[in-house]
Amino acid sequence: MKKNILEVRELKREFLVGSQVVRALKGVSFSVQPGEFVTIMGSSGSGKSTMLNILGCLDKPTEGDYLLDGVNVKELSRNELAQLRNRKIGFVFQAYNLLPRTSALENVELPLLYNADVNTRERREKAMHALELVKLADRFDHTPAQLSGGQQQRVAIARALVNEPVMILADEATGNLDTRTSYEIMSLVQELNQKEKKTIVFVTHEPDIAAFSSRTIMLRDGKIQKDTANENVRSAKEALESLPVSDDY
Repeated sequence: MKKNILEVRELKREFLVGSQVVRALKGVSFSVQPGEFVTIMGSSGSGKSTMLNILGCLDKPTEGDYLLDGVNVKELSRNELAQLRNRKIGFVFQAYNLLPRTSALENVELPLLYNADVNTRERREKAMHALELVKLADRFDHTPAQLSGGQQQRVAIARALVNEPVMILADEATGNLDTRTSYEIMSLVQELNQKEKKTIVFVTHEPDIAAFSSRTIMLRDGKIQKDTANENVRSAKEALESLPVSDDY
């Protein structure tokens, strides 16, 4: 049996807002196996953002356990948490979070700057390989301003891949993109999952994006409302091909 990449057991997260205790997560349990593509959905106030912060090792649960690649996050110091986050998780954000004055290649190299085991030549090679995976190697010397929104998100995905993390964690990664570009990005994500066997946890509020994953976890009021395997996983490539050709493209 495969070891779980992440395991969440009876996770609770409470915040004190003034004199009120806000229970953002109320005993959530699930696991993700290597090579799974899971979407986490939920409306505002469902606990989705709190869950994302815990999964990304940006926050710790009040109660319960979160194991990432066998390591219990609760027991780590702040420095150990930062190191685990950098080595084990590749983040993809809605707003890309690229440095504006640096090239695509230099943006992708960034996570490796914190890795003393990788020298300058290896860093460049790894970054170029990551750009090849997202089909953007020919734009390695372009700054974000010289790239479209979809291309910037590809650079962000390459940056998430460069450290060979155990999990890609995406936060509304298609939120700033139009339908066609969203489907292009999801086609790439499906390819990374299916061909490169990357484990992907994708937070979204869009049902059509969730339809591209193999499993959807729905949060509501801090609990899992349902956790279902998607019987008919939609092909993003086919969805892209079926879009009408517009004068805008």
